[in-house]
Amino acid sequence: MKTGVIGLGAMGAPMALNLHRAGHLAAVWNRTAARAEGVCRDTGLALAADIAALAAQCEVIIISVSADRDVLEVVQAIACAARPGTVVVDTSTVSAQTARQAAELLGEAGIDFLDAPVSGGVEGAKNGALSVMVGGAEAALAKARPALEVISARITHIGPVGSGQATKAVNQMMVAGINQAVTQALAFGQAMQLPMDKVIEAVGSGAAGNWFLQHRGATMVAGQFAPGFRVALHDKDLGICQRMAEE
Repeated sequence: MKTGVIGLGAMGAPMALNLHRAGHLAAVWNRTAARAEGVCRDTGLALAADIAALAAQCEVIIISVSADRDVLEVVQAIACAARPGTVVVDTSTVSAQTARQAAELLGEAGIDFLDAPVSGGVEGAKNGALSVMVGGAEAALAKARPALEVISARITHIGPVGSGQATKAVNQMMVAGINQAVTQALAFGQAMQLPMDKVIEAVGSGAAGNWFLQHRGATMVAGQFAPGFRVALHDKDLGICQRMAEE
């Protein structure tokens, strides 16, 4: 299945590499060419000249960008070049309203749209083990499924367009609360001068066990903070949650 990836950041790049290994990747594009060098080197693909050039040759197009306006700009460019029947899968985190707007823009050109935000962190993207929460038509999901199965461990069809992003908002609210609880609890443990490696092992095996403690606990107490998902992006996501709640 000829698949293109637009947006080669912390999540998009490993997704593209996994698609390449599975024989699906046909084209890639990134707004900042320098950030795409690693993907181009590892796949042997040249960066597409523009979004239109990528869209014209792909059956499935996966988007992984940062903001609502970026998604809409990309979608508008795709709508002018993709063939009818192409499936656009947006794995970005944006508002449900933006997802519905994107679907409307593409629908006018006969192009299917799925809002399919992901969860699982950079590790999940690298290991092809993301959880994908999908909004859109079941027929469109069936077309895109071979590509999505390469990047994920679980694909859940939630409902119509917009429901995937609404589910991701639920996820991001939970993640924020869990992160705060874990960091404060670990700081409390350190203040009591406990052996934190043993504390994390014991607590992580009980009712308080969670992804964040498992993947970040040991490195945090060791003072190691390797770059991953940006705090600014989570702040953006929580702003989306607030606006959706207000609506």
